[in-house]
Amino acid sequence: MNSVFDAVSRQVTAARAGVVVYDASSWGRIVVSDGDRLRFLHNQTTNYFQTRQPGEGCDTVFVNSTGRTIDLATAYVLEDSVLLLVSPGRREYLMGWLDRFIFFADKVKLTDATGDTMALVLIGPESDRLIETLGAGDRIGQPYGSHAVYPVAGADVRIAVGSGLALPGYTLIASAAAAADLRAAVQSAGAMPLTEAAWERLRIEQGRPMPDCELTEDYNPLEAGLWHTISLSKGCYIGQETIARLHTYRGVKQQLWGVRFDASVPSDRVLLWGEDKVGQLTSLVETESGALGLAYVRTKAIEAGLNSVQAGDATGTLVPLPLLSHEYL
Repeated sequence: MNSVFDAVSRQVTAARAGVVVYDASSWGRIVVSDGDRLRFLHNQTTNYFQTRQPGEGCDTVFVNSTGRTIDLATAYVLEDSVLLLVSPGRREYLMGWLDRFIFFADKVKLTDATGDTMALVLIGPESDRLIETLGAGDRIGQPYGSHAVYPVAGADVRIAVGSGLALPGYTLIASAAAAADLRAAVQSAGAMPLTEAAWERLRIEQGRPMPDCELTEDYNPLEAGLWHTISLSKGCYIGQETIARLHTYRGVKQQLWGVRFDASVPSDRVLLWGEDKVGQLTSLVETESGALGLAYVRTKAIEAGLNSVQAGDATGTLVPLPLLSHEYL
């Protein structure tokens, strides 16, 4: 074990049993404002927005016209706008993408707030104790995505329920000017800093798909296991026809799963069942129990009894992960 691996292991253990803080300031923050903001997001993403009230929040997926994934985002409904937390490297693309669908009569304004704000994510079972210390104890037990503003470390901080993983936690968003003081306050209250390497391991262990890995134009959100982000009852939105057809006719051809290996995995990452190619690894991380990956696996192979695959000399066993759903709702 090297020192980097050991450090990541300690941080992951703290996230499971205590509390860690991940600096998500590199993630994009887009503000959608003006009178048609909810209708607009309702028509552009997979979740239901039309009747959402200030203080509520949800996860939603941006898809293209054929229902393929662009990004998984978290939306926070404010009094006069909606704040979107989007993946690193996706904000510029999404700003351009959304702007294409704002027409002359639409009352919609897009603002890139990334540079003016910062974001921290608390992860772990001790996060309740920590936000209580920060004066936001009334968030405890509230629905996922719900949020309110609290004075913390001399600044107004929006604290939202949810860590972006299946682990308990909270997301804190504040002015960029408050970054140093807010980080110091959170760490003083007992949160261990979480590095990017540790976040990557956690998100793979949890099954959170990310752009350029699991979220690409090769896959749709049903294949990505993101059923909780999809409203199957609302009307037309971009990509809705494809997603509705896949759901109605059980047309999900591949599913995102965790795969735990018993040996090193070759770089091509093709998964075989006998002589048949049945899947493709999209992400891989080393853990104390060996390599763990995320992979898209053919639905027909799973229905035929597949529970293990080969990747070179390594045997991989399919494992369910907390964030991934494989069931028709």
